[in-house]
Amino acid sequence: MPHEVDQSFLALPSRALADAALARARALGATHADFRLERVRGATWRLRDARPAGASDSTDLGYAVRVVHGGAWGFASGVDLTMDAAAKVASQAVAMAKLSAKVIAAAGSDEVVELADEPSHGERTWVSAYDVDPFSVPDEEKAALLAEWSGRLLGAAGVAHVDASLMAVHENKFYADTAGTVTTQQRVRVHPQLTAVAVDGATGEFDSMRTLAPPVGRGWEYLTGTGWDWEAELEQIPGLLAEKMRAPGVEAGAYDLVVDPSNLWLTIHESIGHATELDRALGYEAAYAGTSFATFDQLGKLVYGSPVMNVTGDRTAEHGLATIGYDDEGVEAQSWDLVKDGTLVGYQLDRRIAKLTGLGRSNGCAFADSPGHVPVQRMANVSLRPEPGGLSTEDLIGGVERGIYVVGDRSWSIDMQRHNFQFTGQRFFRIENGRLAGQLRDVAYQATTTDFWGSMEKVGGPQTYVLGGAFNCGKAQPSQVAAVSHGCPSALFRGVNILNTTQEAGR
Repeated sequence: MPHEVDQSFLALPSRALADAALARARALGATHADFRLERVRGATWRLRDARPAGASDSTDLGYAVRVVHGGAWGFASGVDLTMDAAAKVASQAVAMAKLSAKVIAAAGSDEVVELADEPSHGERTWVSAYDVDPFSVPDEEKAALLAEWSGRLLGAAGVAHVDASLMAVHENKFYADTAGTVTTQQRVRVHPQLTAVAVDGATGEFDSMRTLAPPVGRGWEYLTGTGWDWEAELEQIPGLLAEKMRAPGVEAGAYDLVVDPSNLWLTIHESIGHATELDRALGYEAAYAGTSFATFDQLGKLVYGSPVMNVTGDRTAEHGLATIGYDDEGVEAQSWDLVKDGTLVGYQLDRRIAKLTGLGRSNGCAFADSPGHVPVQRMANVSLRPEPGGLSTEDLIGGVERGIYVVGDRSWSIDMQRHNFQFTGQRFFRIENGRLAGQLRDVAYQATTTDFWGSMEKVGGPQTYVLGGAFNCGKAQPSQVAAVSHGCPSALFRGVNILNTTQEAGR
């Protein structure tokens, strides 16, 4: 059932504050100004061995004014919800733009800030797709469910400890700009997670097994059976963990891989998602996680992967963590191609980068994680498309004589150009003659981005597609955190280099 924006947020003087701020910015000569009022509530509940281990619940409320004045950006923020205070914040933003313009001129640069055109959308309201606001559920009920799940795992043979957590966010945002776009939005997202730990008392050896359920743009219903089969997953974990403890280490070498969506989403995030942020590819973003090998001069030319590789940027996917109605520059959410038939054909853009590069309209990738931060170009839901009528995961495995089936994400490493990488996982199964033949340990796959995606021979059908993701994608300085999803099917890769992580560590 569709929700309405919370009345407590609508009762805030958003429109009056925006009018005061934008009027002051216009009067001071700003060629563009936007106003953003946000209320972001985030909470976490944590249990250790079915007992409470910590909880937090905080709300960030404030507003920001951003301007273009004299060809430079200006930004300021405040928390005093009065008209005079909002006008003063706008004055501070203009003063900052004037100072920035002087610094730019002193550096000998003639670059000016211009924004790509975006039609005025008038007044719009957008609410994400969820059923039950997690903050409407009593804390005791949340803790009881996590404790019950933990107890179920602790009661299984071989499970020594269980960590359980739930993160939830309820985000409200009001936006208005001098072009006439006014948006009011509400998003809800949750991330439940359980980790079972086994310990061999004789040897001291230990290992863990984590749930595969991804964070999603849903509400409390996600924990009660909508969108994920928790009963089935909790039942499987103890047996899988026991098998993992007994599993042999992998023999290093080249293997064919079938990679499950629960693992592949993170490889997409690091090697495609960040690499196709155009500010990064242009060098404007470099201090946090580097630039990108997918430079702008290679648009339409770079062979990113095999012909079966089709990747989209998407701000509209249902239940996506980066799904919105309108971004923080008033741009309507869209879906577009990043990689088509293996070739780089697009980037993620905000309005300034779109104008700077002559690529036309922004595709709506501006986002700030709080009212105290300026919007920066952030990642959309970047997803690998399935093959219509494509194979099941079982059929992909059936096409492998000697290989490994990779399930679940764990650690990763990638260089500052998003090119050389190494990924591990939660579970690894040996494939022999088209069948799973037990688990392996100490597995990591290593490649360059283009070699890895170039080795992708087949992608699974829509029945294998899962929307994974994370709450904690970092970018910018001061650091900002954004939630983002990555959908993908299972996929088959040929001849990928496999390392034994224990041997690599010299143990």
